Amino acid sequence: MKLKAFHAYDIRGRFGTDLTTDIAYKVAYFVPELLGTRRVLLGRDMRLSSPALHEAVLNGLLDAGAEVCDLGLSTTPFVYYVTAKHGFKASIQITASHNPKDDNGLKISRELALPVGYDTGLSTIEQWILEDRPTPVAEKRGTVCDYDVRDEYVEFLNSFKQDFSNLAIGMDCSNGMASIFVHRIFGEQPSYLYDTLDGSFPNHEANPFQPENVVDLQKLVIAHKCDVGVIYDGDADRVMFIDETGSFIAPDLIIALLGEYFIKEKGEKGIVLEDIRSSKSVAEYLEPQGATIAMWRVGRAFAVPKLRELGGIWGGEVAGHYYFRDFFYSDSGLLAGIMVLNIVAKLKREGIRFSEKIAQIRHYENSGEINFRVEDKKAAMDAVKDYFMAGEPSTAFYDFDGYRVEFKDWWFNVRPSNTEPYLRFLCEAATRSMLDEKVAAARSVIEQFI
Repeated sequence: MKLKAFHAYDIRGRFGTDLTTDIAYKVAYFVPELLGTRRVLLGRDMRLSSPALHEAVLNGLLDAGAEVCDLGLSTTPFVYYVTAKHGFKASIQITASHNPKDDNGLKISRELALPVGYDTGLSTIEQWILEDRPTPVAEKRGTVCDYDVRDEYVEFLNSFKQDFSNLAIGMDCSNGMASIFVHRIFGEQPSYLYDTLDGSFPNHEANPFQPENVVDLQKLVIAHKCDVGVIYDGDADRVMFIDETGSFIAPDLIIALLGEYFIKEKGEKGIVLEDIRSSKSVAEYLEPQGATIAMWRVGRAFAVPKLRELGGIWGGEVAGHYYFRDFFYSDSGLLAGIMVLNIVAKLKREGIRFSEKIAQIRHYENSGEINFRVEDKKAAMDAVKDYFMAGEPSTAFYDFDGYRVEFKDWWFNVRPSNTEPYLRFLCEAATRSMLDEKVAAARSVIEQFI
């Protein structure tokens, strides 16, 4: 048996069904024992169900005898920062990130803001809940205090700011948690959209990876003749960008763009982490500059410990997460936003537009992830792999997160979703016609399993 809200990266699902206050209470109760600490940091987002979950989580921690340091309304990266910087061995952020408004979740971290995923602790808590393990109130019930360190966090983020006063900026906060910090970081320079907290998401869902959620920002960028558009997701751990033409920039290409800061400006040549879905353009752009590209599994639960293990400088994902050694190897949408604005401002002073720089990086046609609802994911994955590898010799093969198989002029990744009942297929090719041909072939193979 398995609890539906427990996933590879975190606990997340429909509030009231997949994730109830009773489950949240029990998760919180067991966190101090799991992580060997009685001092726990707590934060929450602005979702309509977050106050109820906050009460349940708080009571679970207090009944377990924990000392709770409560940040209140928080971005998820703010929780990561305080966890690592202030020496907490456990933290809980109440959020469903970019999910629809009726969802909610819990992101749990251990010391150094290392993620607690299913394989590193969540499965244990799930088992304790399924076993109906008792949750008696501690002889000495815990205590709670407000933990106000927002000023420190803003000062930390602002230390990365350079002069981007020459830019016209459009910024969409998606009515999410970025709203609590953006004015203190970016001032009134940007033209803002939806920069007030509203857990009903009245304007669009807080998922900038869905094209319909970026339309308003694209219109604003065009109307205001902006140099760049920036859009955050619900808990501000992800950020995505629009160029001055209103075109959406594939998030993995931003991994390459960040080399303008780390390599060209700071002179740091080292390991850069990308996920298994990342464009070949990233490595082809960064490696000649001295970077060493490491590829790994999708998701924060895997990326953070891997970047730390490798001693990498920065990394990123197709989903718009960007990880930084200087941010405790964790992801921060606001920090990534600051760095990209610094780069775009410098490019503008050199007479280079954002779209022109991206064109220098991007050399392939990309399908984006295509989702197929498949029951036997493994059989479908194997069929796709076998079909293409029988047709021509491969130049590289990876099998740590589904399969990534590379050929002379194209490559594909096919992988099972860790959070949804989907098989995901992504392909990149040198030409549009080749891309269309490969996608059509993959579709015909996968549809046999639907």
